[in-house]
Amino acid sequence: MPEPRTTTRPGVATDVEPRLAPRFNVVLLDDDDHTYEYVIEMLGRVFGMAAERAFQHAREVDTTGRTLVFTGPLEVAELKRDQIHATGADRRIPRCKGSMSAVVEPAP
Repeated sequence: MPEPRTTTRPGVATDVEPRLAPRFNVVLLDDDDHTYEYVIEMLGRVFGMAAERAFQHAREVDTTGRTLVFTGPLEVAELKRDQIHATGADRRIPRCKGSMSAVVEPAP
């Protein structure tokens, strides 16, 4: 397959490296105000995640304090973070006042 080329001046071709769009991670952060059931349901709703995979994320966020739940373009990452924040309180825990926290970070 030929390399991409661009012309900067007539008759002078320069090799161009194709650039990939930067990618961003959505990281779910732990707290003590949400149950595993809440995390599993929320990940299913926001990401269409299967219960087994969502449980693995719930366990990871509980034991390590964070879990990576999405990597992709900035606009989608911000949307997913906002959807997590819009999920609301865990009705199973009376002291729970709101959604879980999530952050968007540049992917390495």
